[in-house]
Amino acid sequence: MRTDLLVRRTRKYFPRLDVAEIKIAPIQKGGSDRKFYRIRCSAEQALILVKYNLEREENRHYATIANFLTEHRIRVPEIYYHDADEGLIWLEDLGERDLYSYRDESWLVRRAFYESALDQIAALHALPEPFCIEMKQHLPAEFNSELYLWEQNYFFENCLGRLFKIEKTKLSQLESLPALQEIADRLASFPRVLVHRDFQSQNIIIRNGQAHLIDFQGMRPGLAEYDLASLLYDPYVDLPESERAELTAYYRDHQDENGIAINGDFDLKLRLCAIQRLMQALGAYGFLGLVKGHKHFLNHVAAAMQSLQRTVAEIDGLTDLEKTLRQLT
Repeated sequence: MRTDLLVRRTRKYFPRLDVAEIKIAPIQKGGSDRKFYRIRCSAEQALILVKYNLEREENRHYATIANFLTEHRIRVPEIYYHDADEGLIWLEDLGERDLYSYRDESWLVRRAFYESALDQIAALHALPEPFCIEMKQHLPAEFNSELYLWEQNYFFENCLGRLFKIEKTKLSQLESLPALQEIADRLASFPRVLVHRDFQSQNIIIRNGQAHLIDFQGMRPGLAEYDLASLLYDPYVDLPESERAELTAYYRDHQDENGIAINGDFDLKLRLCAIQRLMQALGAYGFLGLVKGHKHFLNHVAAAMQSLQRTVAEIDGLTDLEKTLRQLT
């Protein structure tokens, strides 16, 4: 849709805005098929406009999920207007400083922002089961063994195959490692909570010192440890092990204060979820970088591969995969 039409729609739905000096500028946002625009009418008047693909079902539910999260006091952008027929959403402009943009700050500064983000995600994970049921019709399919296996195959096809050119026989041997099926089945056996699904540093906006969640349209029932792994093993930010341990302890203490028991499987689930998340991310980097032409994603492959290699080394039955990863890093 042309920007002049977007401006016209904005004037239609927001007649009180000072539109005489309205300016609209595209925002480059990751590998999303959605288009983002920042609309400014004055120094005090700004909002974000999202144009989404009507064919992708999860995009249609973004506004509903945002309102649900707001209702439960989880900080997300306020939805101003949703034109479902045109696939347009006008929402609050939270600014341009995401958690990633603070990556070079001292740990003293970053820790407060990470803890704020963990406060928000812990609140999501703590929502009682009836709320999961209430939202089910608006959410993508839950995490089950099939989805975990899809993430694994996404990695083998688009990272090891498409990017690193591992030959098909070797790929087939690695994909069929019994331990990978066991990981999928084991993770699928645990009780689920609502998860963000893409809880990483570029999807957390810091405003007035507080974390706000964005890009939550993939929210679904899954494991809390998947979200935690997405942040702590984020390829965009290389967290030292000491910082990762501090944040893990902070999350565990937070859940304990909320009366949510952390059982003895927590550490293992976190490692297995880290493997899954890193595989998913690497598959995405290969696909977006080589198929979609977003070459900047390839800059993060090395860090993600090293993190995956170290994590895989801790799990029995994945020796062949660990050896392959070590040879490639």
